[in-house]
Amino acid sequence: MLGPLANSAAIIAGGLAGAAFGPRVPRRVREAMPLTCGLISLGIGAALMPKMDSIPAVALALLLGALIGELLYLERGLERAIGWAQAAVQRRWPSERGNPRVEGFVTQYVTLLVLFCASGTGVFGAMNEGMTGNADILLAKAMLDLVTATLFATELGMAVALIAAPQILVQLALYFSASLLLPLTTPAMLGDFAACGGVIMLATGLRICGIKIFPIVNMLPALVLVMPVSALWARFF
Repeated sequence: MLGPLANSAAIIAGGLAGAAFGPRVPRRVREAMPLTCGLISLGIGAALMPKMDSIPAVALALLLGALIGELLYLERGLERAIGWAQAAVQRRWPSERGNPRVEGFVTQYVTLLVLFCASGTGVFGAMNEGMTGNADILLAKAMLDLVTATLFATELGMAVALIAAPQILVQLALYFSASLLLPLTTPAMLGDFAACGGVIMLATGLRICGIKIFPIVNMLPALVLVMPVSALWARFF
């Protein structure tokens, strides 16, 4: 359970630091640091790929997962949820409708909430720690989120630190759910699961760097499918 705790602590620390030192952070730093975070995500994804046991099983899980995500409009659903949250704030404070400062805050804050609570790295990291006890993915994410929270808090203030509460609830739910699956897994299944998460982290890194905007949320069902597909592939092929 180290990963979720460290990840949430990083968001709190980043939110407080960004609020305190916001005006002193140069714009060039705010623009350059996300690129480095993207490269780190690419590196972690590449490091996980050699753990793959069955290339066809991982490929099939990714294809089926992406297909399910697209058919269910998962990423579009999140975008609609962001729009709903913005509309709810405008209904609550109608006097602020059209205020670019308020609307900009809501847009960034809700986007950041989704980024921290529903990212591919967070979902994979929590499930991975729950099944293997290895917190490395979430510890790496904690460092990335520390930087991200600090940069966003330079504009949004200490409200960024509050995102740690829903984030830890999501990650703990994934952690304990995944731990229940551990007795049913094999080393080959865990290796394919890690490789599948690595592919999603590669896509995440490319998206952060602005190279290609992959629909990461639509790919997340692959994390649920990859171990059953891996087990079936090993049994029949």
